[in-house]
Amino acid sequence: MRVFVVLASLLMASPLQAAERINVVASFSILADFVRAIGGGKVNLTTLVGPDSDVHVYTPAPGDAKRVAEAKLVIVNGLGLEGWLPRLVQSSGAKAQVVIASAGIAPLKLGSAADPHAWQSVPNAKIYVADITGALVAADPDDADLFRAEAKAYLEKLEALDREVRDAVAKIPPERRKVISTHDAFGYFAAEYGVQFIAPLGVSTETEPSARDIAAIIGQIKAQKIPAVFLENISDDRLIRRIAAETGAKVGGTLISDGLTGEKGLAPTYIDMVRHNIKALTSALDH
Repeated sequence: MRVFVVLASLLMASPLQAAERINVVASFSILADFVRAIGGGKVNLTTLVGPDSDVHVYTPAPGDAKRVAEAKLVIVNGLGLEGWLPRLVQSSGAKAQVVIASAGIAPLKLGSAADPHAWQSVPNAKIYVADITGALVAADPDDADLFRAEAKAYLEKLEALDREVRDAVAKIPPERRKVISTHDAFGYFAAEYGVQFIAPLGVSTETEPSARDIAAIIGQIKAQKIPAVFLENISDDRLIRRIAAETGAKVGGTLISDGLTGEKGLAPTYIDMVRHNIKALTSALDH
């Protein structure tokens, strides 16, 4: 009889435990990694734009509206990154709170547009974490202590990561802190850490450079003796390889920009991404 009672208790507890997990949708993989780091086992997490995919040009899948409709929180970057998302939220009939994870960050401007790639600065990543933590605490007050503890531990890792990046950049001769990347995804990294990035594409991979733009970049590489060009994990590499061939600049490797890699890739987490990028940059630039 006791065995029956215990089994019955377990069966009754299982749905309750599942109900304690809140449904959260993250627009793309970097935000999902932040949510995962803070949410622990208390979040059912869905990522719309998965690893090695381009959030700029994403087309929502048929099941995305259902996922959004079932969510309590929808975590987005904001700053114009997810142009496809407002229509998705509206069409889903979702009652979820839409959380702008970049709230509180002073955006950089490229022309009239905001640069959405704010996560490329580790101090900005700490603001993302604070915004996401606040949203999780408000959505699930019973687990507030867990969320705050996980966030505190993660923020300590980001503090160490920021010091790591600054120490690495300091070893690169100032005159060599110039690189070419595929699109303008590293403006916040440049502003924070003092490495100059030049890109043939704008802030979005949807744009196409003109022949004049490409010629100007080739001339700039030659005039300034820019030592390296970099591919990106989400972008077609043909243009960058062409620029490298015409200038003699070294292909310094692949930078992770707008999306993490899969588990077996170069950068399955945000911290892995930053470490990979700074290793690639220092390897190409410090000698």
